[in-house]
Amino acid sequence: MASFDPSRAITRRIMGIETEYGIACMGPTGAAAKPADEVARLAFRPLVESYNSTNVFIANAGRLYLDVGSHPEFATPECDSVGQLVAYEEAGDVIVNRLAEQAEEKLGDDTAQVYMFKNNSDSAGNSYGCHENYLVGRDVSVKKLGNILLPFLITRQLICGAGRVAIPERGNPATQFGAGFCISQRADFMWEGVSSATTRSRPMINTRDEPHADSSRFRRLHVIVGDSNISQVSTALKLASTTLLLEMIEAGVNLPSFGMVNSVDSIRRVARSLDGSQVVHLTDGVDVTALDIQKRYHEQAVQWLEQREAEPGELPRLVEMWGLILDAVGSGNLDAIARDVDWVAKYRLLRGIKERHGLSWDDPKLRHVDLMYHDIRPGRGLGSALKRKGLLNSWVSDAAVEEATRVAPPTTRAHLRGEFLAAARAAGIDISVDWMRLKVLRPEPHLVELKDPFTNSSEEVDTLICRMKGE
Repeated sequence: MASFDPSRAITRRIMGIETEYGIACMGPTGAAAKPADEVARLAFRPLVESYNSTNVFIANAGRLYLDVGSHPEFATPECDSVGQLVAYEEAGDVIVNRLAEQAEEKLGDDTAQVYMFKNNSDSAGNSYGCHENYLVGRDVSVKKLGNILLPFLITRQLICGAGRVAIPERGNPATQFGAGFCISQRADFMWEGVSSATTRSRPMINTRDEPHADSSRFRRLHVIVGDSNISQVSTALKLASTTLLLEMIEAGVNLPSFGMVNSVDSIRRVARSLDGSQVVHLTDGVDVTALDIQKRYHEQAVQWLEQREAEPGELPRLVEMWGLILDAVGSGNLDAIARDVDWVAKYRLLRGIKERHGLSWDDPKLRHVDLMYHDIRPGRGLGSALKRKGLLNSWVSDAAVEEATRVAPPTTRAHLRGEFLAAARAAGIDISVDWMRLKVLRPEPHLVELKDPFTNSSEEVDTLICRMKGE
């Protein structure tokens, strides 16, 4: 490794995930019982009744809101470790499922069921997101981040893709591949590598400069190419591998360069390579496989763990798993990783049904099974059924997830937001809250700004809370 400075890396990193959920209300015949937008409004009625809004920060300091297209969305509070973020990301499923159950009760129709799907595409060819957010140092240029991260993200789907049955869709260049299994939910819906757009062209990395922190010190890396994962281990691998790569970039580690001739075409082709053997064409005229690209990044991560100046915690275990998964993909021994990797678990499930019933990949039955893998209702969703049977491993305990639905992370700025929200709720005081600001609106306006997302204590916030309590 060339000369670098481990002290320049942010080894305690603020991270978050935004998850958009698909929604449907189905009758006993499988037909839609209610329009999605009507059911979404019904699901969010408790928030409107309590907060007079469908866009609120809730008790665990995360943000729950109804997004464009009637998609319920949960943005986790700021977390500073992989395990912590996995717990809060999973807590979002619990919270959103409770909204669905309440909506189901209000329908007054025992035959209709409300579904919330943690996936990234629907039968009409629309895609919705799972956005990862990583706080990075301001001194790292966007160009450098993009150059190094793009090849990594394009091939990262090998270790944490959620998988889908891909059917040719009109207007999408991915139709050239025909029907088949694809290891990523999002790959076919990416149109650019790096851009400031989010929906118009949908890039893999969004460069909009909105750090939600001190902009002189930080920027927020907004990754929108990743899949929504049912497997907690896949989520943990996604976060750990990415944050370690960011640490190496910040520290100035001499990382390999894989300038791709066509990043959009590459991600779609890699998504159809179940053994990672898809060749990627590089701008320097060299061809390299997707698996080899991931192996190079993994080798760097192994070396980096020996150099970084911080307690490694859960990272060594995740880096070891990263390597084992790449070996299994390369050897074709997918059964060895089916309990940890979403796309492998789903592929094994779908392949069994396909072969048992003599189906083709474009059979509607397979697409239905694919969708039901992402149903977040415990006891009904196929992903949750695999977990219950021990066929899909967990990364955090059920108790940690349940606590994350109620309590803000204790180690970040989110703790202060959670305390403020609880105090205001108890006192019945009108407030306004965003990621950086806590504001009392009445009777006497007062604002506290929290620019440092790493801090979990503030005399100003303590004073404000005491005033609300009348102390």
